[in-house]
Amino acid sequence: MNIFVWIIFGAIAGWIASIVMGKNKKMGAIANIVVGIIGAFIGGYIMDFFGAEGVTGFNLPSLLVAIVGAVVLLFIVGLFSRRRR
Repeated sequence: MNIFVWIIFGAIAGWIASIVMGKNKKMGAIANIVVGIIGAFIGGYIMDFFGAEGVTGFNLPSLLVAIVGAVVLLFIVGLFSRRRR
């Protein structure tokens, strides 16, 4: 059940982050899930760096942390994809 919750949580966070970054039309469901899950880890590290709690469960503050991490991930990926061109 825990993996299923991470998938749902990642899908929601990745989808919202892709809308914020304007990449919603380029990303599919699997990409949103992966970005959201990785974003939760990145957001947790960012919050830990500033002394706040990261992802603590399936709740609104944790979702916001995951969205922030996913936005950071999409921003960094965008920087590297622009340099290749």
